Amino acid sequence: MSVPPLFPSLSAPPAKTAVRFGERTLTYDQLAGAAGALAGRLTGVGRVAVWATPSLETAVAVVGALLAGVPAVPINPKIGERELAHIVSDSEPGLVLAAGDDELPQGLADVPRMDVDDGPATADPLPEPDAEAPALIVYTSGTTGAPKGVVLPRRAIASTLDALEDAWQWTSDDTVVHGLPLFHVHGLILGVLGPLRRGGTVWHLGKFSTGALTAALSDGATMMFGVPTMYHRIADEVDSDAALAETLRGARLLVSGSAALPVHDQERIHAATGRRVVERYGMSETLMNTSVRADGERKPGTVGVPLRGVELRLVDESGTPIETWDGETVGEIEVRGPNLFTEYLNRPDATAEAFHDSWFRTGDMATRDGDGYVKIVGRKGTDIIKSGGYKIGAGEIENALIEHPGVAEAAVTGEPDDDLGERIVAWVVPAGAAPDEAELADHVARLLTPHKRPRVVRFLDRLPRNDMGKLMKRSLHG
Repeated sequence: MSVPPLFPSLSAPPAKTAVRFGERTLTYDQLAGAAGALAGRLTGVGRVAVWATPSLETAVAVVGALLAGVPAVPINPKIGERELAHIVSDSEPGLVLAAGDDELPQGLADVPRMDVDDGPATADPLPEPDAEAPALIVYTSGTTGAPKGVVLPRRAIASTLDALEDAWQWTSDDTVVHGLPLFHVHGLILGVLGPLRRGGTVWHLGKFSTGALTAALSDGATMMFGVPTMYHRIADEVDSDAALAETLRGARLLVSGSAALPVHDQERIHAATGRRVVERYGMSETLMNTSVRADGERKPGTVGVPLRGVELRLVDESGTPIETWDGETVGEIEVRGPNLFTEYLNRPDATAEAFHDSWFRTGDMATRDGDGYVKIVGRKGTDIIKSGGYKIGAGEIENALIEHPGVAEAAVTGEPDDDLGERIVAWVVPAGAAPDEAELADHVARLLTPHKRPRVVRFLDRLPRNDMGKLMKRSLHG
């Protein structure tokens, strides 16, 4: 039985732009030629590392590896020495693919290099690999130890992108604009492979700016993918930037992911444009699990409903499924479906530990309302605070704090307390002069309930975040 191609439009290239990075572009015909020629050169290689700069060469490298059926390991160009050494040792790439003018670090000196050419080329097509064949090995952020290599099969990529086609009404007429890194799921799989699977166009901005976004949306881009830090900048500027507001109104879909979008920023963008940002929820191990649908109700603060083909449930601390959908009961999200990874590379112990029966334990805590909408309240162990007999999600307190005019950013953690078990600690980046601590506590108590008010407030110049804009709470300590 023949296997359906991952990228049908490369088999019969339409006469249109496939990828654009700044002013550099490749049509589908050019991408098919360049990636196909590279695929021919990769025959027999076990795995390849890809020096994942925001460039045409990265797109050609990843697509070429996928056409060859060779698992690709995207490498963050800002990676540190220790993490790079671990990834190289763990994944053992036979080659590193890079643009000709890229300077690679010493940690890749012992890996043979192959420069990627985006110029004209032709090649005979190779057989389509099996759906279960490894496609990408994406390394986790390593917040609780050395990064783990998440082995993603072709089946997971195809099922996620096709489920998003359904949820977002995504077609070949769409041009996706973003400025996301290309070493992880959001920027690479959704932001590059997604448009290519649909037969549309990806327009990468290089470095994100609201000016570049405005220009792209004015010139035919229809969908924006971003992270909350980008939408925060939009929220700060959209009131005073008429051109930005106008182009956002004209966009077909604005999508946020990789971290929770503060409700306050969502409301500021909505007030200025009449548009609501679509939130979705995924992980390296699961790709996409849920999303607000393009044709569905937009509920700020939620990540929507399970995607087509994804089963999702909440379980309590004993692993028992929670049947009550009341929008209040907190449980851990477990998922199963064709979107899941195969294994952690070289870590059968970690792979086994990650599953509860056939369900993947996400470690994310959430509530679910009567319509099935999921609301993430935090990470198990770091974002669930047990205080005074209550189980409290850090996320709702963070959203409440950000509504205060004196708060630019906020994070909430718990720390040991002899009386309460844990006390709530707010980490605040002020918007100007630091507000009074008691005023902030009263503000939260008024919006939520008294037992959710911060007992301690600590002020910072900025919050620690990784390249995807995710808050690194383990870096916060008194």
